[in-house]
Amino acid sequence: MPLDERIITEAIVDGYFAKFKSSLELDVAIVGGGPSGLTAARLLATEGFNVALFERKLSLGGGMWGGGMTYNVIVVQEESAHLLTDVGIPVARYKDNYFTADAVAATTTLASAACLAGVKVFNCMSVEDVVLREVNGIKRVTGIVINSSPVEMAGLHVDPVVLGSKFLIEATGHATEVLHTLVRKNDVKLNTPSGGIEGEQSMWADVAETNTVKNTREIFPGLYVAGMAANASFGSYRMGPIFGGMLLSGEKVAADIAAKLRG
Repeated sequence: MPLDERIITEAIVDGYFAKFKSSLELDVAIVGGGPSGLTAARLLATEGFNVALFERKLSLGGGMWGGGMTYNVIVVQEESAHLLTDVGIPVARYKDNYFTADAVAATTTLASAACLAGVKVFNCMSVEDVVLREVNGIKRVTGIVINSSPVEMAGLHVDPVVLGSKFLIEATGHATEVLHTLVRKNDVKLNTPSGGIEGEQSMWADVAETNTVKNTREIFPGLYVAGMAANASFGSYRMGPIFGGMLLSGEKVAADIAAKLRG
């Protein structure tokens, strides 16, 4: 049977915009497709919530793709290994409490598992702002402002569009891009010691791994931080190519938000 290019185009457009239209009012919007964002997205979607993940780049995975210094093997600790094995990623014990996994297998499988759980992924999509509203007299994040990443990269003056969300997860990593925009544009205080973004400290893997989970929380009404964004927000350390804390952070933020959505 001959192929019609117009039907191919129609299939792509219809499929994409059905996904986009179903994301106009989200339970959870996640900004950043690294390990914490992918884990949180999968777990929330598995519970039946309407979840979309927005990634500026073409590919998902954040820093996990390259392992350490492009040596594409990652390390996780024992308490977090289940978040890989639960989705079929092989892990190998290296020494007590240290497990390794292939970085490419881990990244692609986490992304695939999220999609198969029902997460709607929008790559090449940038979140350039948030929507603020007063709810019961309190300013709260109620949505995101999105634009095409190529538009952003080209510096074109093209207006964005808005999607609503009950909760937003900032998982952009070291850059804490969403938080920086929120603080820069609005007279608001975050749930941090200074009321602002504390900033990231230098490498200390042991403390950083613990604090990644500890600092995963609601930092502003309707807005949670996860992964390295949590440490950067609360002034903790970086941890390098060990990813257990990232995975556990995604698990924690998913559980916290699911509990609120269930009421």
